Amino acid sequence: MLPQDSLQQEVIESVQVSLKFDLLYQRIRPDISKFIAVTSKLSLKSLDDWERLIRAEIFYSLRKYSPKQSGNEIHQVGSLRWMDICNADGFRRERALRTISGGAPNSFLLALTVRKLNDWVPQVRAAACDALPLIAEASDPEFIVDVLFITLPYWNSWGRMGDIEKEALMKVILMEKVTEALKKRILISSSGPVATIFVQAGRTTALDKFLAEIAEKSVQPSLRAKAYRCQFESKFVWAEGLTWQWVDKVHGIRRSIPVLKERIISTTTPFIEILRSATTDRSPMVRRIAGEMLIKELNNIGDEAFKLANILASDTSQSVAERGRYALTDLKKL
Repeated sequence: MLPQDSLQQEVIESVQVSLKFDLLYQRIRPDISKFIAVTSKLSLKSLDDWERLIRAEIFYSLRKYSPKQSGNEIHQVGSLRWMDICNADGFRRERALRTISGGAPNSFLLALTVRKLNDWVPQVRAAACDALPLIAEASDPEFIVDVLFITLPYWNSWGRMGDIEKEALMKVILMEKVTEALKKRILISSSGPVATIFVQAGRTTALDKFLAEIAEKSVQPSLRAKAYRCQFESKFVWAEGLTWQWVDKVHGIRRSIPVLKERIISTTTPFIEILRSATTDRSPMVRRIAGEMLIKELNNIGDEAFKLANILASDTSQSVAERGRYALTDLKKL
């Protein structure tokens, strides 16, 4: 559902005002400045509903000047540019993407551009792949990060988006200004699916050199835990959609499970240093991973294993302490 009626009305009026009709010359002379100003106020939530509203209003506004009603052929001078990205006509959406120049004026219109990577018209998706890197190059990186935060956690549900379209967005993430802005945002974010955004961005090498910083300084424990695990295992693992797995073929019972993919990375920090840091992390979620890795690599750590196992065994978190005690028991056997 869309938010307050007043904001909806502003959007509708901005579309109507943008389609200025020149009565003398029987032409539509677009001016989308008010539309851009209004869309700058819109939240990136309910994007589908906002786009549907804009598309409908474009359709109704243009129909007012149709030849059937006026008796004359109506010409449009210039392109609706950013507004045409929402047009119901696939040719207009494609043309808008092919003709837009410069950066996105706000994060909302950039988000609509990214959504065209999942458009139902193949030619529009191709145009979006070509246009997105050029638009991103000239856009505010904060706008881009806003869009990444509402896209990466959910894009696996975009059924028409393929590897080529995903690669176009990955090229944007690899831009230096975008990588830096993304790293800063995920470090300070205290809520939301930041760990998911982090691993989806891990399809590229963009965040590889920031792994240690993210593991130690991120606000969200789940993100720190994910960054530590990436360093311990020397790989990024992410979900690539869902697939079906049979539970009982006789009775036709099956369940959906995530399809996992991975990318191997090289870590420069020694394993023991990562383990020390994880063992003293402020979150039990991270310390549990430290205990897991201590047990897994017990034979390869050396004398410091006893010290780390004792620290974990005395932890206030029961699940962490259990791992520490298990490690101590194994060490005594050795």
